[in-house]
Amino acid sequence: MTPQKNSTDNPFLKLMTRYHGDPVAFAREVIGIEPDEWQVELLGAIADPDKRRISVRSGHGVGKSTGVAIAAVWHVLMRVPSKTVVTAPTSSQLFDACFAEMKNVAKRLKPPFNDLLEIKSDRIELKSSPESTFISCRTSRAEQPEALAGVHSQNVLLIADEASGVPNAVFEAASGSMSGHSATTVLTGNPTRNTGFFYDTHTRLREDWHTMHVSCVDSARVSDDFVEDMKKRYGEFSPAYHVRVLGNFPPSEDDTVIPVSLIEHAMANDIKIDEDTPAVWGLDVARQGNDSSVLARRQGPVIHPLTTWRNLDLMQLTGAVKAEYDILPPSKRPVEIIVDSNGFGAGVLDRLRELDLPARGLNVSERSSQKETYLNLRAELWFKAKEWLEGMDVRLPKDDGLYADLAAPRYHFTSSGKMQVEGKEAMKKRGVNSPDRADAVCLCLANQHTTMAFGRSSSGSWNKPIRRSIRGVV
Repeated sequence: MTPQKNSTDNPFLKLMTRYHGDPVAFAREVIGIEPDEWQVELLGAIADPDKRRISVRSGHGVGKSTGVAIAAVWHVLMRVPSKTVVTAPTSSQLFDACFAEMKNVAKRLKPPFNDLLEIKSDRIELKSSPESTFISCRTSRAEQPEALAGVHSQNVLLIADEASGVPNAVFEAASGSMSGHSATTVLTGNPTRNTGFFYDTHTRLREDWHTMHVSCVDSARVSDDFVEDMKKRYGEFSPAYHVRVLGNFPPSEDDTVIPVSLIEHAMANDIKIDEDTPAVWGLDVARQGNDSSVLARRQGPVIHPLTTWRNLDLMQLTGAVKAEYDILPPSKRPVEIIVDSNGFGAGVLDRLRELDLPARGLNVSERSSQKETYLNLRAELWFKAKEWLEGMDVRLPKDDGLYADLAAPRYHFTSSGKMQVEGKEAMKKRGVNSPDRADAVCLCLANQHTTMAFGRSSSGSWNKPIRRSIRGVV
């Protein structure tokens, strides 16, 4: 509904007239938020009838959730009747980030707008017409591609957050809604992969979209200290730094073992597990210097938050692991603790077994079980971890250190055609830390029940026990 010019004697309609075409003024005067420069551009584009398709790629923490939240609340109040549909790949991305910010913005509304909306768990409605004017949340899954489909109204706003992870099938199903004369589509997110519809809007479909790019380096919300810390953590030329900080699509994933898109998805995933699922632990033992000893715990498709220790000798580390084991009731204890038995790990393994813990050793420098494919067991483990993540129904803890570790290693082919994963010393030479966290995760996946535990079948040797180097045990 467009306010009538002769309605300006009514104070409320006068306000409607003022803000109907100006979401920036609405943000400042009705919500009490001063938009960033790039948010001003975004809001202006959404209000522009000539810009129906908007795609924003960005780094972390630049305020994209706030930007689209302002737009959604403005739209539901200033475009009546209207339907605003918000989607994201997972419910945690949708409800914990994007929709949570929309609710926060709605609660900040000043009179006379503060009492016009009803805020529900998955919906914000205009009280006077809840069936025709609302903000609705829908997750986007390939097996249920109708998230953005079938949306019809005089005014439609479609918002896809973390759009890199939204399956193409969702956008294909929504093509009718997105192409309508009344529909405005907004895509936002970290550019995690060089494929898919979101990538296309910034490349081959660019002429049809109003595209925006927001880097952490240029954002007033992001400190210089944060950028420098991320540069040290990930490496300036790593795919992770390009995606998370610069807001660029990964420069190349051709030589990276695990693409950042898989890591992003797994850390955002919100799958649940049966508490009775057997646990498997992986222990990567620090070798020297600043390296950490890391304990990873897996229950089926879920990796729980990691435990790290620094500067512990053999006996101290053994005692720390034993304490983690003993504090659990017998039914919750791991069925297996897989230890990297190379170097210092051999002593830790021996001592854990003396204490009657279910410890097994694995020497990652030894020959792979698929010797024609991988140079050594370490390479096999890393690529099997990638395969595990590609199943998509898995969850990693939200851990920046783990993110950096998983995204860091590169691989190449040897002269004999075998795949070799970059060694820790080579990584340190190019300024990248030893991937201790990721190695621990790889170890807790080296278990014969890895696939059976979450009901996914795989081909090849991943269904079989990975070869282990264990004293006295085959």
